[in-house]
Parts: sequence; C-alpha cells; structure tokens
Amino acid sequence: MESEVERKCDDHSDPFDCPDCIVYFSKQLGEYGIPVHDGGSTYSVINYCPWCGTKLPEARQVEEVTAAD
Repeated sequence: MESEVERKCDDHSDPFDCPDCIVYFSKQLGEYGIPVHDGGSTYSVINYCPWCGTKLPEARQVEEVTAAD
C-alpha cells in the first residue's frame, strides 16, 4: 500500500489528475481513500487495505485537524 501512496507520476504532479493513482493518503486528515477521477479532488475513504484486507490506522478526529491548522 505504501508504494502506491508514495508513487510519483512523471506526467501528473497532482494525484487526482493521474489515472494511474488508485490510492490516496490525506496527510491532513490521516486517512486513505480511492480517488474519484472526475476532475475534482474527492476520494472515497477506505478503512482496509484493498490488497490484503489489513485494517488501516484510524483517521484523525476533526477536532485534532482543526487544532493543528
């Protein structure tokens, strides 16, 4: 999973612009997701690794994100 999240595309600096980006990690929220490739920056949050089924770490709470910003 880490290799997919850290993958850098030679053609796209934004992972939401790259059709090969299949897993996204939000550093701000601490959550993983599958990008919706519709021209925006939305993603569907996932709680388990799509390859092995391992439970992913819990996302940060909204209060934590607000306090950190």
